Amino acid sequence: MIISLSFNPFNTKTPTHPGRKCKYSGQAVRALPLRILTVGRRRSRGVQLLVEEYKDKLKHYCTVDDIQIRSNPKNSCDVKAQVEREDMAVMQHIRSEDWVVMLDEHGSDIESKQMAELLGDAGETGSSRLLFCIGGPYGHGPQLRDRANVTIRLSSLVLNHQIALIVLLEQLYRAWTILKGQNYHH
Repeated sequence: MIISLSFNPFNTKTPTHPGRKCKYSGQAVRALPLRILTVGRRRSRGVQLLVEEYKDKLKHYCTVDDIQIRSNPKNSCDVKAQVEREDMAVMQHIRSEDWVVMLDEHGSDIESKQMAELLGDAGETGSSRLLFCIGGPYGHGPQLRDRANVTIRLSSLVLNHQIALIVLLEQLYRAWTILKGQNYHH
């Protein structure tokens, strides 16, 4: 089921308004628990320290569940088989009542204020959890692509899963500070 977002991430012709406030600024927003699924290899110690730092910052706004899924679980030489196995592993962690955001290099560009609106909009969907999916080296499989409610990208650059996770966590923290009217975002 696809749920449209009020900021319409697919409308790339909308001009940017630097002074425009997030539509939820100063309002009460239902804080959905967050789950982040990351397909990839074991994290470096430095990356894990940053992940823990942002999870600690985010706990003031919502709960964050961070799940790592091993890339290429059967050590397949066949890329298609690898993506299918990773896809199956990801789908095992998704519930029917989750609102799923797939991070993909071909997704829609969003700005920080739009990420804040995504959090606010997701709270109004009736979903019980907001789930972000970061794919493995060859991207996401067809089951997740069909299941995702929205597909975004964090950058026009292709980011490896560890960097994407750090950028996502920082943007989620930034989005919450925007929603709460705090001074982190200028």
